Amino acid sequence: MERESMEFDVVVVGGGPSGLTAAIRLKQINADLSVCVLEKGSEVGAHILSGAVIETRSLAELFPDWKERDAPLLTPATDDRFMFLTESKAIRLMTPPQMNNHGNYIVSLGNFTRWLGAQAEALGVEIFAGFAAAEVLYHEDGSVKGVATGDMGIGKDGQPTHNHTPGVELWARQTIFAEGCRGSLTKTLFERFDLRKDCEDQTYGIGIKELWEIDPARHKAGTIIHTVGWPLDSQTYGGSFLYHLENNQVAVGFVVGLDYANPHLSPFDEFQRFKTHPAIRPIFEGGRRVSYGARALSEGGFQSVPKLSFPGGVLVGDTAGFLNVPKIKGTHTAMKSAMVAAEAVAEALGHEGGANEVSAYPEHLRKSWLWRELHEVRNIRPSFHWGLWGGIAYSALETYVFKGKMPWTLHHQPDHLALKKASECPKIAYPKPDGVVSFDKLSSVFISSTNHEENQPAHLKLRDPAVPVAINLEHYDAPEQRYCPAGVYEIVRNDDGSNPRLQINAQNCLHCKTCDIKDPTQNINWVVPEGGGGPNYPNM
Repeated sequence: MERESMEFDVVVVGGGPSGLTAAIRLKQINADLSVCVLEKGSEVGAHILSGAVIETRSLAELFPDWKERDAPLLTPATDDRFMFLTESKAIRLMTPPQMNNHGNYIVSLGNFTRWLGAQAEALGVEIFAGFAAAEVLYHEDGSVKGVATGDMGIGKDGQPTHNHTPGVELWARQTIFAEGCRGSLTKTLFERFDLRKDCEDQTYGIGIKELWEIDPARHKAGTIIHTVGWPLDSQTYGGSFLYHLENNQVAVGFVVGLDYANPHLSPFDEFQRFKTHPAIRPIFEGGRRVSYGARALSEGGFQSVPKLSFPGGVLVGDTAGFLNVPKIKGTHTAMKSAMVAAEAVAEALGHEGGANEVSAYPEHLRKSWLWRELHEVRNIRPSFHWGLWGGIAYSALETYVFKGKMPWTLHHQPDHLALKKASECPKIAYPKPDGVVSFDKLSSVFISSTNHEENQPAHLKLRDPAVPVAINLEHYDAPEQRYCPAGVYEIVRNDDGSNPRLQINAQNCLHCKTCDIKDPTQNINWVVPEGGGGPNYPNM
């Protein structure tokens, strides 16, 4: 069966904050442009996960009347706390200026994204949710022609079932890639157009989050708490967040830098252990866990931003790596990159024939406040390669003395190269979950409402099926069993302990992309499953 095709002026891949912002801005500039957004989740917002505290600078540029439009920013930040944890104590530290949240709002980023989707549709943007962009299409001259959605109804054996429906080709004069962190199509663009040749390697963290309803007596709307220290050792980058939203809800999460060295470390179990701290546990006792999820985030910052334009398309948002790590915020920067891109694309399409490569986008971005903001903090995240105390000391020096104007730039290395052999590292004994404040992976995945059509090829591809046992198990004690926050990877054996082999439980996948990043031999390739599959986050 041949694929049908649809033509648009602009196709946007990804219905997150950056993708929807780009679509909105295009329509604001020229209502006659035909714009569509592809979203692989079952609905806009279904796959969105973040803390989240939002800075409204970009939102105000996009919609100066956002309050009158009833944007779901309901909880102003009122109190910032930054604490260092030991195993038994919580020591309050001075809050770094980058983490001052005066004027910001605690939000559900999923609900904010749903609101952006409604604004986009009101302007005439066509949004196709439940359709995953699986392939980049190219013209004969090598420029991007658009994308194709994946086929539906392909069985585990790779053959069409009776439900088979071929994918659809979406052709565009320009394609905006807004896939979020570690985009599966963006990876192929990096290789085809060599977009990373003049930048540092991207580095990542994994963020794991739960949403709770807590005892009203313990709820303080607007309170923001960040911690560093226990349960992580001083050489592992990471920390926690607790955000008190409206309606007695608390968003709690834990971020671990994926440049950690010990293959025995489990980010999920570190998060569960964190909640048992005597200063943290009382917040959740008597409460109810509502939802769970996980997502990788781009931490490389300024020096890891790739070339942003190429023939036929551009990169925006976290797929390009615009997170401000010291602020722990990326929504405002993602939205700003999308607005600048949309303005440059609209201008290019206004010329007869349109531009094949919108090189004005990166040029304009370098003149924006976004570029200055990321440049000033470019060394803070890599300084933590010297450990927690070295990173804190250097960050204070850079912030208070140099004020972001250092004449040097620190470097990154790929996260998967940081992993040491299992024999070189201490094993970590994690406590069993108590079912009160700490839980296991499978019960956690259950409340993420994750679902995939079972009769489909696994979307987690092994480049070499022998590697998981011959290398990962042999040298690293199969770290995929621990860095995956959803129990997707499991070493199974015969009853007598022989014949170890890797079992991939793709049905559990939260689409966090951690396996694609942290696998020590880069043997795992994450590709999109059937559209609509994955988590269905209600209020994350």
